[in-house]
Amino acid sequence: MNFMVDIDIKKPESLISYGDSVMLIGSCFTEHIGRALDEAKLKVMQNPNGILFDPDSVCRSLVSYIEKKTYTTNDLFELNEVWHSWEHHSRFSGMDPETVIKQINESHEKAHEFLKSASWLIITLGSAFSYRLTNEQTEKPPESRGVANCHRAPAKWFDKHLLDINSIIAMLDATYHRLMEFNPGLKIIFTVSPVRHLRDGVVENNRSKARLIESVHHLAGKYEGITYFPAYELVIDVLRDYRFYDIDLAHPNYMATEFVLEKFTENYIDESSRELMKEIRKIAIARRHRPMQPGTTQHRQFLLEHAEKVRKLMEKHPFLNMQEELSYFSST
Repeated sequence: MNFMVDIDIKKPESLISYGDSVMLIGSCFTEHIGRALDEAKLKVMQNPNGILFDPDSVCRSLVSYIEKKTYTTNDLFELNEVWHSWEHHSRFSGMDPETVIKQINESHEKAHEFLKSASWLIITLGSAFSYRLTNEQTEKPPESRGVANCHRAPAKWFDKHLLDINSIIAMLDATYHRLMEFNPGLKIIFTVSPVRHLRDGVVENNRSKARLIESVHHLAGKYEGITYFPAYELVIDVLRDYRFYDIDLAHPNYMATEFVLEKFTENYIDESSRELMKEIRKIAIARRHRPMQPGTTQHRQFLLEHAEKVRKLMEKHPFLNMQEELSYFSST
């Protein structure tokens, strides 16, 4: 008997390899994929603005990288003695506005250079709900009031609205053309996050996800360089069970995330790179090993063997940077 619905994942014409550089942007599920690729020693950059959820925030951020936007302290606001940017995650926030701006501008400069030569862009959209500052909070025109992160500011500061499909398609389409002008060789993978935004409400979350799915499929059908990876469907329709969710019933748990990553690797990473990823993963697991008795001859031999494995991998694949792993096994 078959207890799981099968899903047809269409592979892109070209696949990701170790010669490629990959930028990832979007919701928190983006970072699950990004961490796995980073641990596998692919060249990646994740969320230069921090986590982003809605299409408006994602598009504005991508355009800011293309334009190499420079921020000043006038772009910040103070809340509870901490300076924040409405366009950035709270990991950039701090008590010194000059330090905050320095970190933001450094991140954007790196993003500009990385995106200019990137091979792949993975965009994970989390929600079609968008937040904008109210008239009382800003004098900016409505199209410039978008908020990527609310920073736990009072709810009355914002207007929340559900973006319609035509608006989402329009902003994604316009951003696609800007990206192609900036980097004509860029290939784009869209995903929709399987994280359920239950604070919006169950019905509202489903409406939101449906609009995202319809919008990205419109673009994937329109442009050859865009593909859709069904992360959302793999969790919602294939796994389809609350045992694959965390205690909050909203976030996929470790098993679900690993399942999605496995499917992504099978369908979007080329065969030779997949084999190398397996070897690197073994090294990563060995590094996380914590011995009961680190002074034993057996553990020293374990370290020597893995240091030699790292050396051989680096000799065979000169593009790999595993100096950190080599230092760990050589000096511990």
